[in-house]
Parts: sequence; structure tokens; C-alpha cells
Amino acid sequence: MMRDLDDIKPERPDQGFQFPGAFEITALGRAEADLEHRVPEILSGLGLNVILGSLRSRPSREGNYHSVSVTFTCPDRESYEAAHAALRADPGIRWTL
Repeated sequence: MMRDLDDIKPERPDQGFQFPGAFEITALGRAEADLEHRVPEILSGLGLNVILGSLRSRPSREGNYHSVSVTFTCPDRESYEAAHAALRADPGIRWTL
């Protein structure tokens, strides 16, 4: 059963990440890597829900690199870690935050 994000409350307020939840992820890579399409595509391919309208992108000062951030819902820590691993495995992506 899918719960509304507003209904998700932390089990322990002093704890770090709370699952399930919504998280932002940022990928950085070469400008020609088409990250605006690749990042949501990779996350969706893992079965994660990218929140529509959450995508933000920014080119580097010189225009050689690009960063793309999206917010996605994630059921557990394993899926969160898989999202980072899948993005880092893409040849066009250098780093994730």
C-alpha cells in the first residue's frame, strides 16, 4: 500500500534518513551526456518514482559539465543506495550527491 508522503512521520526524530521518503539526488557529468533525460530514466528503470516538476539543472561556468537534481520517492535504504550506484555506473555521470 502506497502512503501519502505527508503521512510519513519519522519513527525516531533523531535518526538520519527516514524510509520510505522523498530524497533529492544530484548527478554531475559532461554537458553532452544528456543528463536531463538520463537521470530520471535511470531512476525510473529501478522502479523509483521521480517527482514531476522536481528536475533542476545547471551548467558549469565553462559549460563543460552539467548538474541535474531530481527528487524521488524511495521505499528503503537498499533502493536509495542502488539509485546512487546505478547513476555512478552510467558512463556520462562522474559523481552523485
